[in-house]
Amino acid sequence: MMAEEAGEGAGRAGFYRRGNEWFCSTLLQSDIIVKVEGILFHLHKFPLISKCGKIARLVEDAHDSKDNMQYELVGCPGGHEGFCIAARFCYGAKVELTQNNALLVYCTAEYLEMTEEYDNDNLLNMVQSFIHKTILRSWEDCILTLQGCQKFIPKAENLPVVHKCLDALSVMACTDPSLFGWPMLLYGSLQSPEGSILWNGINTGARIRSKISNWWFEDVSCFNYPMFKKLMETMSKRGIRPENIAGALMYYARKYLPGLDRWQGGQVGKLRSIASLSMMPAAVDQKALAESIIELLPNKKGKSYCRFLLGLLRLSIILDIEQSCKETLERIIGLQLEYATLDGLLVPNFSGSDNLYDTDCIERIIRHFSSIQNLNIASFSPTSSDPAISSNHLNNVTKLIDNYLAEVAPDVNLKAQKMWSLVEAFPESLRTSDDGVYRAVDIYLKEHPWLLDDEREKLCSIINWAKLSIDACTHATQNERLPLRRVFQVLFFEQMQLRSALSNYLHNFDNENNVTSPVNESTGEILQRDGFVSVIRERQHLRTDVELLQAKVRDLELEFLSIKQKIGKFSQSSKVGCIHLPLIKDFNSDIIESAGSNPRRSTEKPHASHRSSHARRIS
Repeated sequence: MMAEEAGEGAGRAGFYRRGNEWFCSTLLQSDIIVKVEGILFHLHKFPLISKCGKIARLVEDAHDSKDNMQYELVGCPGGHEGFCIAARFCYGAKVELTQNNALLVYCTAEYLEMTEEYDNDNLLNMVQSFIHKTILRSWEDCILTLQGCQKFIPKAENLPVVHKCLDALSVMACTDPSLFGWPMLLYGSLQSPEGSILWNGINTGARIRSKISNWWFEDVSCFNYPMFKKLMETMSKRGIRPENIAGALMYYARKYLPGLDRWQGGQVGKLRSIASLSMMPAAVDQKALAESIIELLPNKKGKSYCRFLLGLLRLSIILDIEQSCKETLERIIGLQLEYATLDGLLVPNFSGSDNLYDTDCIERIIRHFSSIQNLNIASFSPTSSDPAISSNHLNNVTKLIDNYLAEVAPDVNLKAQKMWSLVEAFPESLRTSDDGVYRAVDIYLKEHPWLLDDEREKLCSIINWAKLSIDACTHATQNERLPLRRVFQVLFFEQMQLRSALSNYLHNFDNENNVTSPVNESTGEILQRDGFVSVIRERQHLRTDVELLQAKVRDLELEFLSIKQKIGKFSQSSKVGCIHLPLIKDFNSDIIESAGSNPRRSTEKPHASHRSSHARRIS
C-alpha cells in the first residue's frame, strides 16, 4: 500500500511521500535527485537552480549528464525537513514562517545560498526580515525560536543568527519587562483592586510575580545546557548582575539535578511561563551538567547562594566530578564561609574511609577562607558597605568552625592527626578566644581515651592557653584528660591573668581620690567585662589585712629593740646586784598593752613567752 504523508504546506506544492522518498506531482519527469539524511527528493533542475546557488554549482559541475543526476547534501543544517520547505519555495509554494521553524528555514536557506543574487525575493531575505521584525522584538518569540531549533539543528548555539537571539534575550532580561512583548501582560505596572494586571484599563486576569529580577529563570531553563551556557555567557558580557546569573544557574541546577530540591525552597514549578507549554530538554548527564555549572559560577557572596553551593558540593561528591571542578567549588564556598551553617558543613563521607564526615573538603574550604581575607570580594547584599569581611562576620566564622570541630570530634574513626590539621587550618591570629578549640579538643580526648601521650600532647599544643577565659581555665585545671604539663601551663596563665587584673585595679584604686564617679563606673565595667570582680574584691580585703599586719609588725620590732636595749642595761647592773624586778614587770605590761590590739593572736604569744623567760633568767 502506498503511504502518502504531506509535510507543512505540501498539498499546495504538490509534494507527496512514499516511504523515504518525496515526489513532486507534476507532468514532467524528475531529472534530479537530492539525498538529505537518507531521504530522496525526486525534483527538477530548473526550479532549484533558479533560486539555490549551491544546487546550481552542483549541476554545472555535472557537465550536462543525460541521466538523472543524484546529489547528496551532507551537513545540511535544517535536515530533510528544512530542505523540503526550501524545495517547495522553489516551486512557488507559500512558506509560512513561525517561531518554531524560522531558524530552521534560515539555516537551510543560508546553506543552499538562496540569496538575492538568484532572486530578489529569495527565501533567505524573507526569513531574515521575519526574524528581525518579529522574532528579535519579542521575548516569547525568541524563547520559542531558540527552543525549536535545538531539536533540528545540532550545535545550533554556534550559529550567528542564534547569537542575535541570545543578544536580544540578554538585553530584554535587564530591561523593564513592561517594555517589550509578551512579558508585558505578565508584569504590567497597573493592578486591579484584586491584584491582577490591567492593560489599557482592561483586567487581564494575570497576576504580578515577584518584584525581584528572577522572572526569566523558568523561561531560559527550557534550553539544553549548551544553549543555556551560551545565554549565560552572553548575559555576563552584556552586564547582567552576577546575582542574577547565579540565580539562573541555581534554578537550572535545581531543576535538572535531583538531590538539590531541598535547597530550592519550593520555588521551582511555582512560576508559570511559556516554558511549561513547550518541550523540555532531554535527560542530561548529571555529572557533566554539574561540572559545567560549576565552571559558570560567579565569585560572589550570598546567603542563599552559599546554601546552594554546599548542596551542590554534596551532590558533586556523590557524582565524583573532576577534582579541578571540585576545587573550584570549594574555593567559591571559602569566599563566603560567613554565610554557611553548621548543617551545611556537615558533609557526609561518601568515600571509602570510615570517617562519619568528609573532613578533607571542609579543611580545604577553611584554608581557602583563611587565604582570601585580604581580597576584595563583593557581596550580593546591597547594604554591605565594607566589601571585606567584618569583625562580626569573622566572629561568626570562628564560632561556626569551633562548633564544627566539636561536632566531628566524637567520631571514633577520626584520627588525631586529622583533628590537629582541622584546628590548625584556621589561623590563630583570627581567633580572639580559644575556648571553642579547648572544648573540641576536650571532647576528642574524652571520646578517644586510647590515645598515646605523644598524641595528647600534640593536640593540646595547638591550643593557645593564654586565650582561655577564666571559666575555661578553671575547667582545665581540674581536667584529668590533659597532660600534667598543660595543667601547669594553665595555672601559670591563670595566675598571670589574675595578677594583671589585680594590678590594673589597684592602680585605679590608688588614684580613686583624683577620679570622678564616671571614671569609677567605667573601671567597674572593665572589671565586670573581664570577669574578675569577685576575685578583685577578695584581693582588696586581703591587701587591707596585710597592710594592718605589716604596721603591727613594725611596731613590735621597735618595741623589741627597746626591750633589748633595756635588758642590756639590766645585765650590766646585775653584776653589782642592782636588779629592780618591778621595772621589768612594767616593761612586760607595756608590751602586752601595745600588742593587745593585734588582730592575729598567734603573733602575741611568742613575744610574751620570750619576755617571761628573760624575766625568770634575770631573777
